[in-house]
Amino acid sequence: MHPETTQPTDGGERGPTDGFDTWLALQKSTDRTRANLLADIVGHPKGAPSVKELDYMNPSLEADAIRRHLKTLQEVGVLEELEVEPGTRVRGYPYKFYRVSEAARELFDRNDLFPEDAWTRQYERVQKTGEIEEIEAMPRPSP
Repeated sequence: MHPETTQPTDGGERGPTDGFDTWLALQKSTDRTRANLLADIVGHPKGAPSVKELDYMNPSLEADAIRRHLKTLQEVGVLEELEVEPGTRVRGYPYKFYRVSEAARELFDRNDLFPEDAWTRQYERVQKTGEIEEIEAMPRPSP
């Protein structure tokens, strides 16, 4: 077991040893649908797509299903939500974006998961509408 993974607690459940439960993060990240979403997040030109962009890249999923999967990944510390401050939002454009957390990126790198170069090349190959290209070009809030 990797030294930064978690050990079972007395109740048999896994508890974090450093605030980030690597076992749980890997478990949730390798679900097929969430892995596809993570690949799109990693491959995104700014590394932080909106639900609208993820919806475009995953036409078989409804936006609500994407939000549920993103929430699951946030709850285990794999993703961070970036939000445009009220007052600086542009009507009709997304104001929430999702990026891989530093802890998750380190975990993925240690385990050769979601290599940025490969997923960036894959993402670039997808033909996008003008609306999606415009959203891609939007600045993202800082973490």
